[in-house]
Amino acid sequence: MIQIHPLPSIGEVRPGDDLARALANAVHAAGIIPLASDVLAVTQKIVSKAEGRFVDLDTVTPGPKALELAEITRKDPRIVELVLAESQNIVRAMPNVLIARHRSGHVMANAGIDRSNLGPGDGDRALLLPVDADASAARLRNALAAIWPEAPAVLITDSFGRPWRYGVTCVAIGASGIPSLVDRRGDVDRDGRTLEVTQIALGDMIATAAGLATGEGAEGIPAALVRGLSWTVADTPAAALVRPIEEDLFR
Repeated sequence: MIQIHPLPSIGEVRPGDDLARALANAVHAAGIIPLASDVLAVTQKIVSKAEGRFVDLDTVTPGPKALELAEITRKDPRIVELVLAESQNIVRAMPNVLIARHRSGHVMANAGIDRSNLGPGDGDRALLLPVDADASAARLRNALAAIWPEAPAVLITDSFGRPWRYGVTCVAIGASGIPSLVDRRGDVDRDGRTLEVTQIALGDMIATAAGLATGEGAEGIPAALVRGLSWTVADTPAAALVRPIEEDLFR
């Protein structure tokens, strides 16, 4: 049976905080003894906060391209400047919409830059994604291995919109200790037919399941522990979920 345990007792995370210790304390407060087969799903926001990925918008000077896109999108030109700095390219710009291909390869609104639920702080700020979310997940898992006899897998999750569908859902942008992408090509179905295209976005599926517990607004639950899963294939980072640009059929 798959279980999802919300971890609400983490509190406000600030730059330089020991996030692994805060997560371990929250798991302990929930009365859970972690297992190696557990998955600790951690929202990107608290990872970015702990890593000090804040930007004071008063220090950002928009360039000509940012000013042009801000006029089109009706967005703060300082945010647009940050989007450009964080992105490989702009995918779509229209009123109230700015879709970018982040330098990590993820395609998302505003290059993942956020201004909600940032907590106390001086000035007008924005929060960027981790520099390397897979590396962040690995560091967290290594730190947890020093606390617990069995360290769970770690997923770093974020909320993405989806083309052709309303609403956001959670996806994995960082992973350690779990196969984010499971390739079933070459396996057979119940009728003996060979699977030709089936690849399972296991990291995204777990992230979305955890999102049922963490929420998207003012819930104040920035992590969840998922239990009851099993896998037999090798670990793959969340970067494996990003389709290469040469396979992008919609450019």
